[in-house]
Amino acid sequence: MASRKVLSALRALRRPLSPPPLLLLLLLGPWAAAGHAGKYSREKNEPAPPSKREPAAEFRMEKLNQLWEKAQRLNLPPLKLSDLHTDLKIQERDEFKWKKLKAEGLDEDGEEEAKLVRSLSVILAKYGLDGKKDSRVVSSNFIDHGADDNSLEDPRLEKLWHKAKTSGKFSSEELDKLRRELQHHKEKVQEYHALLETLGRTEESHENAIGPVDLSGMQAEALASRHAELKDRLRNIGQGFDRLRRVSQQGYSAETEFMEPRVLDLWDMAKSANFTEKELESFREELKHFEVKIEKHNHYQKQLEISHQKLKHVESFGDQEHITRNKERYAMLEEKTKELGYKVKKHMQDLSSRVSRARHNEL
Repeated sequence: MASRKVLSALRALRRPLSPPPLLLLLLLGPWAAAGHAGKYSREKNEPAPPSKREPAAEFRMEKLNQLWEKAQRLNLPPLKLSDLHTDLKIQERDEFKWKKLKAEGLDEDGEEEAKLVRSLSVILAKYGLDGKKDSRVVSSNFIDHGADDNSLEDPRLEKLWHKAKTSGKFSSEELDKLRRELQHHKEKVQEYHALLETLGRTEESHENAIGPVDLSGMQAEALASRHAELKDRLRNIGQGFDRLRRVSQQGYSAETEFMEPRVLDLWDMAKSANFTEKELESFREELKHFEVKIEKHNHYQKQLEISHQKLKHVESFGDQEHITRNKERYAMLEEKTKELGYKVKKHMQDLSSRVSRARHNEL
C-alpha cells in the first residue's frame, strides 16, 4: 500500500503544472482577448486600411519611364507629351524586338542595336530631353497660330510663314495645312541633325580608339549605309524646302492630291521609287486611307488641346464637380490621342519601309 502511494506521488511530480485560468489571462494580456474575440472583434468588422501601391509604370523599360517622368517635370504641352508617348511606345516595341533578335544571334554586326541608339537620339533631341540648349517653347501649343505659337526656329521657315500669312492667297484651312507642313519640315531637319551627330560620335570613337580599328565588312557596310541614308534625308529636306517656298509664293494648286505633309512626302518618294504602275496605284489608295487616319488623330489632338485649356480655366474658377468632370474628359481624350498616335506612327513606319525597299530595288 505504501509503495502505491509513493508511485502516485512520483507520477504527479512528473506532470507539468497547469496555471489557473486567471493567471493565464493575466500573463497573455491583450493578445488573449484579441484571439478569443473571434467574429465580434474590431479587426474582423472594420475594413482594413487601403494598401499604398505604387502607380503602374507607363512603360516596361525603366530608361523610358525615366524619360517620360523627365518630360512631365519639364511641363511639356499636352500635344507634345502625347507625341512623345507615341515615340517612346514605338521605341519600346523595337527594343524588345531587338532583344529577341539578339537572343537568337541575328544581330552579329550590331546594326539593329545602332538603329535603336539613333532613334533614341532623335527622340531626345526632338523633345529637348538631351540636356542641351532647350529650343522648345514650353507654353501651350494651342491651335491658334499667333505670335506666341510654337516657334519654327529656322528663320527661313519663319519668313515663308510670314509671307504666306500676309499674301491673301490662302484660306484659313490652307494656312493650317501650310503650318503643319512647316512644322513637319522643322522636325525632319531636327531628325537629320540628331542622326548626323550620332554618326559623328560613332566615327570619332573609332578614330580615338587605342590601336588600329579593323572594321569588319559588315560594319563598314553599315557605316556606308548610314552615310547614304543621311544623304537621302538631306536631299529630301532640300526638295521639301523648295516645294514649301513655291507654295508660300503661289498658294496651293487645285491639283494637290493630298493634304497631310507626311502623306505628301511618302507620295513624292513613291513616285520616284521602283514601283510598277499597278503597285503605285495601290500605294496611292493606301495613302488615302492613311491620310484619313491622320486626320482623325489631328481631330483628337485639337479636342485634347481645347480640353486642356478648359480644364485650366475650370480649375481656376469652377467647383469640384466641374473640375472632376473636365478631368475625366481630358483623361479620356488623352488616352484616345495616344492610341491613335501609336497607330499613325506604326502605319507611317510600314509605308516608309515599303517605299525604301522599292527605291533600293528590294521590293
